[in-house]
Amino acid sequence: MAILLLAEHDDETLNDATAKTVTAAAQMGGDIHILCAGSDCGSVAAQAARLDGVTKVFCVKDPAYGHDMAEPLAALIVSLAGDYDHIVAPATTSGKNVMPRVAALLDAMVISDISAVHGPDTFERPIYAGNAMATVRSTDAKKIVTVRGASFDAAGEGGSGTVEELAAVANPGLSEWVEDKVVESDRPELTSAKRIVSGGRGMGSKENFEIIEKVADKIGAAVGASRAAVDSGYAPNDYQVGQTGKVVAPELYIAVGISGAIQHLAGMKDSKVIVAINKDEEAPIFQVADYGLVADLFDALPKLEAAL
Repeated sequence: MAILLLAEHDDETLNDATAKTVTAAAQMGGDIHILCAGSDCGSVAAQAARLDGVTKVFCVKDPAYGHDMAEPLAALIVSLAGDYDHIVAPATTSGKNVMPRVAALLDAMVISDISAVHGPDTFERPIYAGNAMATVRSTDAKKIVTVRGASFDAAGEGGSGTVEELAAVANPGLSEWVEDKVVESDRPELTSAKRIVSGGRGMGSKENFEIIEKVADKIGAAVGASRAAVDSGYAPNDYQVGQTGKVVAPELYIAVGISGAIQHLAGMKDSKVIVAINKDEEAPIFQVADYGLVADLFDALPKLEAAL
């Protein structure tokens, strides 16, 4: 039994989600082979080969794979699928875009966002915004799986897998890359950050959200936001944490002015330590918080920043 794992990377650095997906794949059993596809992914393939449990890395260099375009990536994966019982990827934006296409081309179901592995064909995944956990057993010959990185520890880097270069396959030509618009930031990336400070509707305005950023910068944290804050225009969409945003599990999550709707809790309740600051002592966020402060955030945050 063998597993093909799609690596998440930017042609320079391997995303932490890949190492966490390797941990999940190891629990399924069998040799783990990683596919690194990009415009120039040689250094990333070398990084992937060092992950514990990885026996082989395929490196495929072609401009078609340089911008996470789902159609050429899906065609490449399908071309390699014959030798594998499991095809897995991180449940990131890219993974969620590619894997359903792979499943459709292979006439199999996709088991998305798994949070636990109970065997080679049995997995656990959240449903109903994380309020229930479903145990799913697949009878498909090939298991197509995306892995929730927040539920697994990253694999170590003591491995010595081999790297093999492969040729690109024909591009289906169903879409083309036009441009990337990337927000530049010195802060950690949200899904891999160890500390996160998030603001909600209680922040009141985009200008007030700068208070969140000042506190985050003091502790080297990423900045997050609830959907209500994003919809109100206080924060950009890529800050959104929750069921329809990013799922995170940092060591510290500070929720400021966030009431705690179930959709938001679904994206952050696995955080190791949760701190809530809200003036409403009945806010649902306090039910999951390890530490709660009932206070006006405009009074508490400047004091917190000064103390830090």
